[in-house]
Amino acid sequence: MSTTSTPTSGSPALPTTGGTILRPFKAPPKSKSDWLAPAILTAKTITAAAECAPFPYIKGVSGTVLILLETVVTVKKNREDLEELCNSSTEIITILHDQITAHGNTAAVKFNGLCEELESYLEAVILAIRNLQDQSRGLRGQVKEFLKSSNLTDEIAGYQKQIQGLMAIVETNFKVDEIHVIITAPSFAMVKAVENINNCPPPSRIFQGRQAILDKMHQFFDTDSGNQHIYVLYGLGGAGKTQIALKFIEESSFSDVFLVDTSKVEMIETGLKSIAVSKSVGNSAQDALMWLQSNHNKWLLFLDNADDPKINLNDFLPMCNYGNIIITSRNPELRSYGAHSLVSDMEEADATTLLLRRADKESLEENLKLATEIVKELYYLPLAIVQAGAFISKSEDLEGYLALYHSNRARLLTEKAAQSHDDYAQTVFTTWQISFDQLSDLAATFLQLCSFLHYTGISEDMFSTASKYEPLSWSPPKEELQEPLEFLSHFVEPTGEWNSLKFLDVTNEIKAYSLISFGAKTRLFSIHPLVHAWSRSTLFNEEPLQSCMSAILGMHITKIPENEIEIASVQLIPHIVLLKFVNPDGVVDFRRAFWAICYNTGRLKDAQSIAEQVLEKSQLLLEEDHSHTLLAMGNLAVTCSKQGEFRKAKELQVLVLEKCTKLLGEDHTDTLLAMGNLAATYHRLGQFQKAKELEVLVLNKHTKLLGKDHRNTLLAMGNLASTYSELGEFRKAEKLKVLVLEKRTTLLGEDHPATLWAMSNLAQTYSDLGQFQKAKELEVLVLDKRTKLLGEDHPGTLSAIGNLALTYSNQGEFQKAIELEVLVLEKRTKLLGEDHLSTLLIMSNLASTYSNLGEFQKAKELEVLVLDKHTKLLGEDHPSTLSAMGNLGRTYSDLGEFQKAEQLEILVLEKQRNLLGVDHPDTLRAMANLAVTHYTLGDLNKALGLEVEVLQKRRQLLGDKHPDTILAMANLVKTYQKLGFQGSTPLTQGLSPKLL
Repeated sequence: MSTTSTPTSGSPALPTTGGTILRPFKAPPKSKSDWLAPAILTAKTITAAAECAPFPYIKGVSGTVLILLETVVTVKKNREDLEELCNSSTEIITILHDQITAHGNTAAVKFNGLCEELESYLEAVILAIRNLQDQSRGLRGQVKEFLKSSNLTDEIAGYQKQIQGLMAIVETNFKVDEIHVIITAPSFAMVKAVENINNCPPPSRIFQGRQAILDKMHQFFDTDSGNQHIYVLYGLGGAGKTQIALKFIEESSFSDVFLVDTSKVEMIETGLKSIAVSKSVGNSAQDALMWLQSNHNKWLLFLDNADDPKINLNDFLPMCNYGNIIITSRNPELRSYGAHSLVSDMEEADATTLLLRRADKESLEENLKLATEIVKELYYLPLAIVQAGAFISKSEDLEGYLALYHSNRARLLTEKAAQSHDDYAQTVFTTWQISFDQLSDLAATFLQLCSFLHYTGISEDMFSTASKYEPLSWSPPKEELQEPLEFLSHFVEPTGEWNSLKFLDVTNEIKAYSLISFGAKTRLFSIHPLVHAWSRSTLFNEEPLQSCMSAILGMHITKIPENEIEIASVQLIPHIVLLKFVNPDGVVDFRRAFWAICYNTGRLKDAQSIAEQVLEKSQLLLEEDHSHTLLAMGNLAVTCSKQGEFRKAKELQVLVLEKCTKLLGEDHTDTLLAMGNLAATYHRLGQFQKAKELEVLVLNKHTKLLGKDHRNTLLAMGNLASTYSELGEFRKAEKLKVLVLEKRTTLLGEDHPATLWAMSNLAQTYSDLGQFQKAKELEVLVLDKRTKLLGEDHPGTLSAIGNLALTYSNQGEFQKAIELEVLVLEKRTKLLGEDHLSTLLIMSNLASTYSNLGEFQKAKELEVLVLDKHTKLLGEDHPSTLSAMGNLGRTYSDLGEFQKAEQLEILVLEKQRNLLGVDHPDTLRAMANLAVTHYTLGDLNKALGLEVEVLQKRRQLLGDKHPDTILAMANLVKTYQKLGFQGSTPLTQGLSPKLL
């Protein structure tokens, strides 16, 4: 049947703000938040250095300052009130770092008490800030009161004076022989590196799982290959790479184990120098490498945190054919160095055990169930699980964690536990922030844009196609798309051609930190769900980026060819749902494009919601009679019709037709389109005579105005033929469909999609006429051509297979039908998902074929599933839901469960009478089915009453010769005879003697 044209927009798009999209912490110099970014970077650097110090109080205070700064990041308003406090705290730990780096243990001892006191004080400040955020009063007023009442400025100043005083003493004591001090009091990194020689820290006390990777590593290192053994553990930050390496080392036996922090070149050189010093072979990195190259013992070099893609790690590897090296990195590129394992999410059982161990909870059945739900929400990421367990251990509330997590995710994934089972200093979110801060502005913007899409199924094609955008009559002009076009321009040549290499440079930059991954087979990008959520949390102002991504997606949709829209819709719908397709004021409007995707994927409630919004906006900004308003009304009407709201659709379409006729005249293309859409709704309402009258009129006008061969004329001809079929006038339908096929073959060729649809429609009429061999020949031809032209998995090909399967069923070749239907069901489920309406249709057909074979239990299982999914997707009153309910009722009858069948059939009949009216074919079919069940149960009078009504209606609507009318007569006669009545009645007069 004809439908409305591609959705269009009559409303003028609203302007957007221009300018380059910038990410947090890399803003222009005059940004109010500039002071926070360098403070965080300084604190992170010092905290990382403090990890190597043998003085726990130094590590404690620097880590506390970092937590303070990260807490301030979460303050959305009036952050500047905390600026002095943050800067002062950062200055203190900077002074501490400088002095202890220069003077080692002697200086550190001087600051011991001060560090402990300051750490305790800052913890109280952090708690106070968090409490202020949790309260409802304005933050600015509370912060000022807090600052004033606590005398923070004076106290901070006091700490600074104490440090500076101690610093002066230290400087005096050490300036005489500074060179000697530096040699005898080595830096933090040197102390830690020497300490770790042959003494790697053990893995976490709660280490869990990862057995497959450990087994692979043991097998690799135990094999004598005659070459140097290099194993790379790579993956997302927080996935547990270092812990796996430490666990492997604990389980192994090496002559020497050297742990080197590989995060920076300076740290690598320091670590290697320490090896040389400890082995008394020199005092340089080169000395250490030379010693390793000359040592044939079973040594292991553990290069941890090799995350910086700018560092050429090969410069720091011993050049020899022996020895063992483990590398941990976020950069997948390092896989090229040797054997490797991707370290990603944990197995569910291991993740659940890890959570309960960290939470100090017993593995009781109830706890296991709660823990399983939590680790699912955390997507089985080890660091997130450990943080969650730490919080639960502190709160002692396993049951209440998920509710807190849903409303406070960013805070919970940023909070560092006071007690730890290992020395990992970063939280989930902060470990990714470190990587994010290394990205270029363009790469960072791309990652943030992707946070508004679904975390899977992101394609380069979305962006490349959008770059070729040309406005349609309804879509925004380029002047209103400055930001998305400016972003896309980074990947477009001056000639306008898309440059995939530039796009690859950006995605590779992000992949180097495992913040995004790429499937070589699918050609699609994906983001870990928690990284996806974290990326959104890095935004200070979401609207410009959301608007930009929404526009890019809308621009992409406008360029999708019509014959590719079904598959494209399935791929795009998760992104559109996440964007929520409701654009705020001031954002360019592509909702009509989003409507088309929702409509094509059967997300009819979403499609209807969008259509209503578009119509409301058109009515607000444009005149009621504007062409765009009428088109919006038409789109809403066809959506209502697809939803089963036929009466609402009819009311809208009558109004559209009236306005188009008045404004444009009865011969205008838009008027005829409106007429065809109204006829389609009459068709769905079962009012075939009304549909026929309009379709005859449309066909005549198209023929007169456009000629016999125009595509609109042929479309009108096909619609009328379908109505003839519903009226039982199969010969008339056949005549029109043969004509349509001949013209399409002549005009378009026998391989054109429209020609193949015409061939498929004619095959259906041959089946209606009982000419199944003719139908099969056409359907085999259609299938062969679609397979060659579109491929085995294209929706059009699968439809052809399904049609051929129905013909096999009609011929009684049920086993052949089942084989084809099982194949189609598998492919549609994989391609479109198990909830797509096309998938449910073939599932229903397969159930029917099982019934024909007498396999009623299999049919029942499928029909229960179909009914459940239709109810959830379309609602209890949708015609497709009621059809599924009726099919299940018939199967209950086949199984002898007549009471269940009767209950369902009574419900179906009641709903269809209310929804479709008493004259609709589906209502009459439900009535006939219930009559059969009454007859079977012995309720002959109930059956008789229904059968009399069915026969009267079918005679009135379809005539005496329609197959459905003849079937109704036969059923009625059978009931009369069961009641002992002989002969004919006025209702059965004219019935064939053979049937009587």
